[in-house]
Amino acid sequence: MPDIAAAPSVLFVCVHNAGRSQMAAAFLTHLAGDRVEVRSAGSAPADTVNPAVVAAMAEAGIDISTEVPKVLTVEAVQASDVVITMGCGDACPVFPGKRYLDWRLPDPAGQGVDAARPIRDEIEKRVRGLIEEIAPVRRNCH
Repeated sequence: MPDIAAAPSVLFVCVHNAGRSQMAAAFLTHLAGDRVEVRSAGSAPADTVNPAVVAAMAEAGIDISTEVPKVLTVEAVQASDVVITMGCGDACPVFPGKRYLDWRLPDPAGQGVDAARPIRDEIEKRVRGLIEEIAPVRRNCH
């Protein structure tokens, strides 16, 4: 019988794990805390997180300057309840019993902070909706 107290796990995947998936993982960690286990990865990870994305997230009060792009592994997918892809094509392995969502968002790669801001804001909106769905705040009834 599954442990109903276990936090749901979410994996965000994009090509370079340097922009969209990093923003999404940071927002989910920041907003949900320990109610959700968060991972991010890329099918072809970059060497560093996009500086425009780091700047855009800093404006939102979230520091991702020490994050490092990670390679997508089969194990990361298997360990996740929800896998959210962001333009990684068919690179993400598919396993039965996992929930897959595809968030079609512009890629901030090679663009400045002005281009990253609207992507950041859309990701935050989607992450807030995801939290309400998979890890809502439970309030005591007494």
